[in-house]
Amino acid sequence: MTSEISSDLPVGIARLQKRLQLPLPGEAARASMLPLPESGVEINRPALRADHRKAAVLFLLYPHTTAERTENPSYSGNLHLVFIQRPDYDGTHSGQISLPGGRHEADETLEQTALRESFEEVGVTPEQVTILGELEPMNVFASNHNVYPFIGYSSARPNFVPCQQEVAAIIEAPLQTLLQPTSRLTELRELKRWGPTQVPFYSVNGHKIWGATAIMLAEFLQLLTESFDE
Repeated sequence: MTSEISSDLPVGIARLQKRLQLPLPGEAARASMLPLPESGVEINRPALRADHRKAAVLFLLYPHTTAERTENPSYSGNLHLVFIQRPDYDGTHSGQISLPGGRHEADETLEQTALRESFEEVGVTPEQVTILGELEPMNVFASNHNVYPFIGYSSARPNFVPCQQEVAAIIEAPLQTLLQPTSRLTELRELKRWGPTQVPFYSVNGHKIWGATAIMLAEFLQLLTESFDE
């Protein structure tokens, strides 16, 4: 549970940890998953408000079975990410696919927020997670949160236990699927803020990952590609 460079990690994961210490691609990588009006004109995106709340989420990498734990730097088919589907409710993110995470509390660090929320939502204990680093925060203006994404690794598949109040379903997404160009699609949606909008999304096992989660995921996948293809 540390971001210090570790010598006890699979080759590809260790490379990712080192890559996270360098300048991040940020907006250049995230741009591909930004929604655009049907006209194709860039949306004027609101700045971070002074009254925003902080939140943290966790990208948790893990081998889906113990037998798939390997020192081989290739990630072909053996590593997964966990996402959650939010329940339907009267709120901004009703029914959406997101990363485990939630609001920051005053008595904890943002890293602790990501780990605490992951335990509360999907049952992953902090002791199971090695924090490799973090991405730049993202202003999610729809909910007025500045979200801090952390990257974690577990050497074995956790025993996921969904929180019934906060999680409608746990989604285990193979990296091999997410990295396929055919998994990145676009559809036209009627969004309250912008009207008819071209919305990019990742298609995984019948689920659509879009919005802030997809935008952060685009940067994360670029870093993975850079790290594992060395």
